[in-house]
Amino acid sequence: MTEPTTRHLAPMPDDWQRALAVVAHPDDLEYGCSAAVAAWTDAGREVVYVLATRGEAGIDTLEPATCGPLREREQRASAAVVGVSQVDFLDHRDGVVEYGPALRRDIAAAVRRYRPELVITLNHRDTWGGTYWNTPDHVAVGRATLDAAGDAGNRWIFPELTERGLQPWDGVRWVAVAGSSSPTHAVDATDGMERAVRSLLEHRSYIEALTDEDPETYARGFLTRTAEETGQRFEGRPAVAFELFPR
Repeated sequence: MTEPTTRHLAPMPDDWQRALAVVAHPDDLEYGCSAAVAAWTDAGREVVYVLATRGEAGIDTLEPATCGPLREREQRASAAVVGVSQVDFLDHRDGVVEYGPALRRDIAAAVRRYRPELVITLNHRDTWGGTYWNTPDHVAVGRATLDAAGDAGNRWIFPELTERGLQPWDGVRWVAVAGSSSPTHAVDATDGMERAVRSLLEHRSYIEALTDEDPETYARGFLTRTAEETGQRFEGRPAVAFELFPR
């Protein structure tokens, strides 16, 4: 069953200073969030990226031992384009990330470390728009992030984090899910679009393995098309959509 779509998207809250983006793989954020991230960092807000894996299983022609370091370098360069300097990797195994206490604990630790008001993740549901099957890694990391936003504030769930000096943080006010088929809010992508394209292009090795199309044509076409489609529900302005869960 296709999930209902909200027709009008409200502006994302802007009364916050720190955000933490948690996704499964290098390039997950660049396929939809980076124009919003560029707008946020331009406004002086702090954004940190946390990736569950290094994407080492993402390129069929490269063995994981070679692919992982390559994709890590591309992710760090990609983040820098949109003003993000802190990129952490949790070193879960690409392709077989498991939802459970270990993943929740690792993400809760990151929330406690960086103390965000806004947490961002990717579509945690089984499908993309009720049509395309989502990957297990996206589902596991998205769901664990939603849960870890609460775990981080409870000193009794993972007491070992307190022993490591990571004090509880109950200051997460929202979790925003990108790529949702039920978006509620959006961020104007106008000013961040060019950097979003350049940010995605930093994943050149992945893109060249994915498509025979010219990388820039591919990146610009995908991001522009998505932003314009979202803009039809955001007063005609190209936009990045999120499903916002208040806490």
